[in-house]
Amino acid sequence: MSVVDYIQHSSRHLGCTVDLKQAYAVGKAAVEMAVAGKNDVSPIIVRKPGKKYQWTLGETRLENIANTEKNMPRKYITKDGMDVTKDCIDYIRPLIQGEDIPPFKNGLPCYPELKLILAPKKTKTVYRLKDERG
Repeated sequence: MSVVDYIQHSSRHLGCTVDLKQAYAVGKAAVEMAVAGKNDVSPIIVRKPGKKYQWTLGETRLENIANTEKNMPRKYITKDGMDVTKDCIDYIRPLIQGEDIPPFKNGLPCYPELKLILAPKKTKTVYRLKDERG
């Protein structure tokens, strides 16, 4: 089941400042890692300790995040399972601060158009993806 509010907040046109800054920083770091030849790591957001929300970027090996599931801590869910606790709200609130609404034209958000520039190949191996449909 999807909740309409959740779907809306996964869209860029309703993104918050913190999320946007982190998304750009992680994307930039990923490109820098790839250019540096690091192909077995991923950038991660590391929350710094303390009451004031601060973060930095780190990196971890892909094996630490691929095909894994991270559950919300039990202390963030009420005993009846129908709501979140104050601890959860305190943890999440800094992540949704600030509004960063893109410009709109004729009712649609304006996004930059990116040029597709292929990087030079570094391997002679041809990789083919298998079609799961057969």
